This record gives sequence, C-alpha cells and structure tokens, in this order.
Amino acid sequence: MKTPFQPFNLAAHALRHAAALKDKPALEILSDAGAEIWSYGQIEAGVRGIGTGLCALGLQPGARILLRLGNSAAFPLAYLGAIAAGFVPVPTSAALTAAEVTRLADGIGPALILAEAGIALPESPAPLLMGQELTAMQALPPCDYVLGDPERLAYIVFTSGTSGRALAVAHAHRALLARAMMHQGWEGLTLEDRLMHMGAMNWTFTLGTGLLDPWVKGATALVPAPGTPVAEFARLAARHGATILAGAPGVFRQMLRAPLPPLPALRHGLAAGEALAPALREGWQAATGTDLHEALGMTECSTFISGSPARPAPKGCAGFAQAGRRVAVLDAAGNPMPPGESGVLAVHRGDPGLMLGYLGAPDETAARMRGDWFLTGDLVEETAEGALRHLGRADDILNPGGFRVAPQEVEKVMANCPGVSDCAVSEVEVSPGTRVLACAYVGAATELALNDHAARHLARYKQPRIWLRLDHLPRNANQKLNRRALRAALQEAHDDPS
Repeated sequence: MKTPFQPFNLAAHALRHAAALKDKPALEILSDAGAEIWSYGQIEAGVRGIGTGLCALGLQPGARILLRLGNSAAFPLAYLGAIAAGFVPVPTSAALTAAEVTRLADGIGPALILAEAGIALPESPAPLLMGQELTAMQALPPCDYVLGDPERLAYIVFTSGTSGRALAVAHAHRALLARAMMHQGWEGLTLEDRLMHMGAMNWTFTLGTGLLDPWVKGATALVPAPGTPVAEFARLAARHGATILAGAPGVFRQMLRAPLPPLPALRHGLAAGEALAPALREGWQAATGTDLHEALGMTECSTFISGSPARPAPKGCAGFAQAGRRVAVLDAAGNPMPPGESGVLAVHRGDPGLMLGYLGAPDETAARMRGDWFLTGDLVEETAEGALRHLGRADDILNPGGFRVAPQEVEKVMANCPGVSDCAVSEVEVSPGTRVLACAYVGAATELALNDHAARHLARYKQPRIWLRLDHLPRNANQKLNRRALRAALQEAHDDPS
C-alpha cells in the first residue's frame, strides 16, 4: 500500500511567500545602470502567466521543455512556469554549441524549446518559442498550480558521466524540500538577507542557492547582469547591500586580485563547485573580515556536506553532514570506513534531495548504488570530530573552474581535429587552487588549429587552455591510458617549460 502524500508543487513552494511579500523585491539583476527589480508579486504573476501560456499550446502533462535562455529573468520565470503547470523544464547552459545541445535534445525528446536570441539552438523537430512570445505570456491570467505526488518528476538537468556523454538527471518535486536542510546547515539564510550569486542562472548551484533558496525564505536574490566582469562584482555587492555572496572559489579568487571595496553589509560567503583552498579562505577572511563556507555536493543530490556560520568547517575540511542527512564513507566493497581512513562518500537512498535516476540510463543508475547507498564518486576522509576532508574524485571527472567536465567528451571532439592522431585531457594546476584543462596530443596540428577546432565544437569551459605535443601518450601494457601519468606529464611540462 502506497504511503499517502501531501499534494505538492515545487513552484508553489518556491513562491509560498509571494502573496504576503508581493511588493518586496524578490529578484534584482544588477548592472552599472542600476537594478532591474522584480517584486514577489511580479515574479509569481509572470510564472503563473507563463504556465497559462504553455497550457494553451496543448502540451501533454509532463511534457519536456528545453530551456535555451540566458542570465535574464526569463530563465527562472520559464523554469517555474513550466513546473507550476505540470510540465518538465530542462535547463541547459547557454554556452553550449549547437552540436552539443543537439545531442542533449536527442536524449530527452523535448516537446517545446524556449529560447532567447543569440543562444545556439539544437537541430530538433520540436517547436520553438522565442523570448518575445515568452514575455507576452507573463501578462496572461494565472494558471492553477498542478499539485500531486512529491515523488513525481519535476525537472531534468545534465551532468557529465565517466563515459564522456552527458547524463540526464531526473529530479522529483521533493528536491526543493531537501534544500531546507542547507538553509542553516550551510547558507545561514534569513528573511532579511540579500544573497548575490555570481554564476549563470542555468547552473544548478545558482538556480538553487541563488534563486530558489532566497525565495523559499522570503529573502532577495541578487544576480549580476550578463556580461558583468568579475572585477565589478564586489562593487555591485557593496552598492546594492549584499549580505551573502555565493559563487565558485575561482570567482572569489579573482575578486581578491584587486583591492576590495568596503562591504559593510556582508555577513559571509558561500563557495561550491570545486574544492576551496585553505589559502583562499584565509585570504578572504583577511580581506573582508568575513568567512567563506564551503559545500560539497553534486548535480544528483545538490549539497549535503558543508560548513556554516553556526558551525564553520575546520581548516582543510569541507564541513559536516547537514542535519537530517545520512552519509557514509565506504570502501570498494561498500563497507563503512572508520575516521582517519579514506573512502568514497555515499548518501543514503532515502535522502529527499537524491535524484530519481539517470533518465534512460538504468545501468548507470544501478552502478552508483551499493545497497541503500548512492556513491557520489568523491574520495573523503572523516575526522574524529565528524568533519569530512575532500581528497578528490574517485572517477575521471575533471573540475576546472567549478565546471564538471568528462575528459572523454573533450577527447572525442579533439580526436577529430586534422593533424591529431591521438589525444588525452587532464587538469593542470597553474597556481595554488587554480586548475585548467590541458590536452596532450600526438600529431602535427598547430596550437592555432587546436584552439580553433575546440572553439568551434566545445563550450568555452570545455576548451583546453594548455596544449602539449608528445611522441606518444602514456599507456599500460594493455594500451589503456594511464591518466595519472598523463596528469603528471602535463603538470611537469607546465612547471618546467624548458
């Protein structure tokens, strides 16, 4: 017998304060010219108007809608509008090329594509709805929120798999409820906060921490306008009274390269997407008098390990399991490891934030399970105090600049470059805590040709920044690529270019 459920809709929960806070700023898009301000009342009206417009198109319940939208208010309005009306939005990075997004579209079979001008579109038979039409929908009468089982599919996002192909991660409506565990377990978020996230809205980190979490709490979300240089972030934060800053560690690192203006309203910063170097945290503390709190998570389960204002992480550690989370450190056989011993971090399958599974990939989903535990692929070590120290990835996924990149995906593209007979991709640390993609290759291709090929076929964050020509790649007796030796060779070449 199925357990009774309370009817639920993710969009309705995200905007639960809209009626009471209808005149309060919910979203401010910041630029030199000032701020484009959306009140809670305007956000909800736009969301439910879009829901009405989508229903009028005759889409079937649960239809998948591919989002090709940039860092504008249209992104969260379309995302929540689709969910409000019972459809399934599929956010994608605006940086993807036409070829890349075509592969993603082929895997999900969208019934509709919502797009803004200037963003690459897939080759797809799905009808296309452009920005002006989406804007017009916002003025339509409000749709009803479609309520139902919190376990049902709400949205789909993409991540990279070790096979080199993007995996579609299916999330339930309940995923938003799980985020309540990080409001105090990481963010320290309150009704009065003005949280400024310094990433693209389609990134799950920005979408969750930068938009949905502030709205669930009744706070204000701040987002820099598209094209704003990182050097301007601190000035915008000071001018608009940001109380919390959130972004990848690399963003905070770049902000520290220039003198920071006074940030009198700032309470703390939130870092995720890649490991936070202790030196960067210390540098931020010295420059601002505030702390940086790291979180460890993944597309499949958001963040679940973190430091917080109430319980800062010890130096060199990512933090603690958030209250309400069940995590374990397991060996290769799935046995728990004692403190001081490294193993793979695992999350219990009952975690409300855990994905429903990889869409259309049951084998990949099953491969991540060990009994009741979902294997994250992160190598960690628990301290005697219960803090977790991140030791790297158990698989081959790279993480330059906070973006998860499967080296096999880049290798498949670069192998088709004229003049390349073999190639492999890894990371190089160019300065403490800063890593970039690097490609070793065999062949006569010039660096100019390699850069041109990468620019035409890969999103910028997937393009190698360093190239190394070798006579042959490091392989074992079975001709399997030795990725550890590859990374060492690339690092050595960078450190000693002679």
